[in-house]
Amino acid sequence: MQAEIGDQLHIHSRSVGMTDQKGEIIEVRGTDGEPPYVVRFEDGHTGLIYPGPDCNIEHREALR
Repeated sequence: MQAEIGDQLHIHSRSVGMTDQKGEIIEVRGTDGEPPYVVRFEDGHTGLIYPGPDCNIEHREALR
């Protein structure tokens, strides 16, 4: 998984009744775009994320 600042991280819900989470990657701490990422989520909180198999990256270019 590789990302750049400004890409969106999408965490898919793993349980019925839970909602997906989306956030903007504001810092890439790994080398060559690798995790971990600092993500600012839509609800305003920020966290350090090591994405799992339930996550995908939506690249900036694809969002335009």
